[in-house]
Amino acid sequence: MKTVLITGCSSGYGLETARHFHARGWRVIATMRTPRPELLPVDDRLRVLALDVTRPESIDAALEASGPIDVLVNNAGIGLFGAFEATPMATVREVFETNTFGVMAMTQAAIPQLRARRDGVIVNVTSSATLAPMPLVAAYTASKTAIEGFTASLAHELGAFGVAVKLVEPGYAPSTRFTANGEERMQGLIPEAYAPYAQRIFAGLAGVAAVTQESDVADAVWHAATDTAGRLRFPAGADAVALAGQG
Repeated sequence: MKTVLITGCSSGYGLETARHFHARGWRVIATMRTPRPELLPVDDRLRVLALDVTRPESIDAALEASGPIDVLVNNAGIGLFGAFEATPMATVREVFETNTFGVMAMTQAAIPQLRARRDGVIVNVTSSATLAPMPLVAAYTASKTAIEGFTASLAHELGAFGVAVKLVEPGYAPSTRFTANGEERMQGLIPEAYAPYAQRIFAGLAGVAAVTQESDVADAVWHAATDTAGRLRFPAGADAVALAGQG
């Protein structure tokens, strides 16, 4: 029985991905900053652990409690929508701490056991914002684009030890808690000068027909984790797949 550790399982992609792997017979370590075991089935193949990827001691404790893992899914992330001009650099750093440095720290901590076994997979979840420029998400896109480059390079580095590194690129998913989870840090990020422009962007997003569902991302993560063909990128959702095809 293989074991997957998934970060950011309290909602959205992470929660659905945990359910997806569990339904396929895997042992699942579902991590959250504030554990909510009631979100997932009670089963001896499923554990819910506390994990804050911005704290090294939390990473170490979670990995120790997990035992050997076969797949690490770096899904934990925070959203940010607003005019870059109005975004405090402290907020930009907060986004990078989770979306970029948190992924790197989690990956670095998990590498030794995978390298020693010369087996395993690391899946990093980014965004379709890395596939095509999107307005009003400059800092968020930068945090995810950094992970795209990081992953592509690391795939070569760890490939020499039999460890695969993959990217999953979700599209626009209005059904997730992306906006709600970042509501507090987004306050005041659309100043008056940008309001008409932002309203046009919001109206355009509301009319998007092809969007990404949580299940699309869970399925893409599953395919990335079980891929044996050496593929690096897995767009998730009809819109992301279309964007990837234009590249």
